[in-house]
Amino acid sequence: NAILGGETDAMLVGGILAAVLVAVAALLYWLTTPSLSPLDDLPTAAEGALPFPAALDRYGVSLGDPNAPVVVREFADYQCPGCATFAQSVQRLGQEYVAPGKVRLVFFDLPLSQHRNAMPAAMAARCAGDQDAYWRMHDLLFARQSRWSDAQDPKAMFADYARELGLDRNRFTQCMADSRHRADIERSRQAAQQLRVAGTSTVFVDNVRLTRPGWYQLAGVVERQLKEK
Repeated sequence: NAILGGETDAMLVGGILAAVLVAVAALLYWLTTPSLSPLDDLPTAAEGALPFPAALDRYGVSLGDPNAPVVVREFADYQCPGCATFAQSVQRLGQEYVAPGKVRLVFFDLPLSQHRNAMPAAMAARCAGDQDAYWRMHDLLFARQSRWSDAQDPKAMFADYARELGLDRNRFTQCMADSRHRADIERSRQAAQQLRVAGTSTVFVDNVRLTRPGWYQLAGVVERQLKEK
């Protein structure tokens, strides 16, 4: 009986510990997932912060009304997993704020050196842009990131995506072969360096830098900026 009692106590203690570990894991997941984070103070512009240097926008790709009262700027890498997650928030932003003319979105390419396919992906989006399909390719690249991310040469896959989007595949392939937009992407990367932006995704709403990019902070700061204006 003593042995059975000891085993029962051990099982009880083990069960309690397991429950505690599950609760801790759930709490950590809640706190570290932007879309599920509890309400907290939204980020604000640093004291004395200057307006975002809008002249740099010419190095990114813009979407929306040029006169929209609020501008959201994202510095991203197509091979960055976090950027692919944030792309879902960008799509929602487009539907709820960009389409009605409340927000203009500017996407800056910041291909990181450790991501060998980030530059070709950025070029693929820009080459698609030559056929008025930049944002459709942008969304497709992020949606299928896991398929092309580790490919030895993703250009053939990107050409297939272009055909899927109804683009002229030969024109797209020639654009990629010529590295036609590499200089544009490098200028975008230099703009990031000028602003001391080194990581992705880095997101600004006007001159407010998000601390935890996700829908909660993005929409919250956008709403606050709209009210202030």
